[in-house]
Amino acid sequence: MQQTFLWKSLIATSLIVAVSLFVVVVSYSEKPYFLLQPVFGQTFSSHWMFSKQPYKAFKPHLGYVSIPKQEPLKLHCELCSIVSSSGQMLGQAAGPQIDRSPCIWRMNNAPTRGFERDVGQQTTLRVVSHTSVPLLLQKPQYFFGQGNDTVYVVWGPLRNMRKDGKGIVYNMLRQAAENYPHARIYVTTEDRMNYCDMVFKKETGKDRIQSGSYLSTGWFTLILAMDMCKEIHIYGMINDTYCKTEGYRRVPYHYYEAGSRDECAEYLLHESAPYGGHRFITEKSVFAKWAKSHAIKFFNPSWQLS
Repeated sequence: MQQTFLWKSLIATSLIVAVSLFVVVVSYSEKPYFLLQPVFGQTFSSHWMFSKQPYKAFKPHLGYVSIPKQEPLKLHCELCSIVSSSGQMLGQAAGPQIDRSPCIWRMNNAPTRGFERDVGQQTTLRVVSHTSVPLLLQKPQYFFGQGNDTVYVVWGPLRNMRKDGKGIVYNMLRQAAENYPHARIYVTTEDRMNYCDMVFKKETGKDRIQSGSYLSTGWFTLILAMDMCKEIHIYGMINDTYCKTEGYRRVPYHYYEAGSRDECAEYLLHESAPYGGHRFITEKSVFAKWAKSHAIKFFNPSWQLS
């Protein structure tokens, strides 16, 4: 009798252990997948920066939530073509090549109409600064109308993006979502904003706030793209030494603003600004480093990565 009881106890214990192991394995496999994985306390290197796990599709990006449902962004692409807003895009006739990409990313309010030959006409996703939201709302039907299935990812500081009724930009976006219920609008969470600041400090050794720096939309775009895209093609972005090259191509800061400040003049002005400047040149040097560890290629102009 006692032996039968012991056998039953052993079988029950074995079943409990097996079920527990199964639950652990399932839970682990269902964790959100990120190519960017912070490991605090380590130096910021390629081992810190990129996961060695194989690429997995359709995992939620928890740092970006929809308005108004607060659902995480779910979008992945084998190849993302990121189109810079730089005047470098002009005269390159890269539009057909860009439009062949399965996912096409643009930034802020950069238009395609009238520039199709150089920048293409399709848009899968736009990364938008909080300061550019009013520009989108000047043409709400164009950007958010029912025929537009573009995903919008908006970044900004908490003071403008808070959800308690005091976030002026968040309120704008919430109203846009009400007016255009088919619009796919996501906002970057406070945690993700802090993460992007932390990446800047790890890469440059400088605290963003203390150094008087404002991260660019390009910074947020690249971080999101490395999380979402297996391969990245970037069009129209210059490297960190371009403006020091003899005979470099002088172009407007934005391709859609003819006669605006020269791109290199704008970059140098921001790089040396004591406060409130985008550190474009510093960011480009970081992008070059990332390109050595991730499938990132640069076009128009191409980059020579040492």
